[in-house]
Amino acid sequence: MDNTYPGLPFPRTDMALKAVRYVHGIEDPAIFNHSMRSYLYGRFLGAQQGLQPDHDYDDELLFLGCLLHDAGLSPEGNGDQRFDIDGADLAARFLTDQGLSPEKVEIVWDAVALHLHYEIAIRKRPEIALVTTGAGYDLGPEGPHTVPAGYVHRIHAALPRLHAAPVLYDTIVGQALGNPHKAPPFSMPGELVRQKTQESWPTWEQLMTQHPSWNDYDGYQSKA
Repeated sequence: MDNTYPGLPFPRTDMALKAVRYVHGIEDPAIFNHSMRSYLYGRFLGAQQGLQPDHDYDDELLFLGCLLHDAGLSPEGNGDQRFDIDGADLAARFLTDQGLSPEKVEIVWDAVALHLHYEIAIRKRPEIALVTTGAGYDLGPEGPHTVPAGYVHRIHAALPRLHAAPVLYDTIVGQALGNPHKAPPFSMPGELVRQKTQESWPTWEQLMTQHPSWNDYDGYQSKA
């Protein structure tokens, strides 16, 4: 990457370059490009909030969080958990193996694990919050800040979209259809699978009475 993407403000530390080579080798190109764009949008939106890289936050950690935030959607990251958690665990293993400190690894783990939980992530430190805002902006630009059209054109010229949204959908659903544990009811992956299969989710009462040991509903009269 040291001679790639000229004019775009990617960090070019040894750790960043190793991570780019690793993620590029395991992810679908559309997901890799989405992850790279997420950093550029997150960094820009942070600047709109007055946040300066390597002054208000660790720019390398923001980049690592963005780059690895969908690592759970790679074959190597596909485990038995939701893809966000699988990705966080894979990111932690990779970065630990590369010698990143435990404190920094924990920040990246949080950034990856929380990126589907906007309301929580934006209350965290910038390295975590900007992963979520950057990734979200790449899939659906909204909010008070607008990225200049020229900047968007440069980003898309260097990192084509390659049908990012449907590729993400198909990958999430494909993993979950192969392993239902990856799409629990009421989660984002679970909702995508529900849309695909048209299956109904269980009600709260059905979930609570699957294991009737506590008998909470016996004799209960609803007040709702």
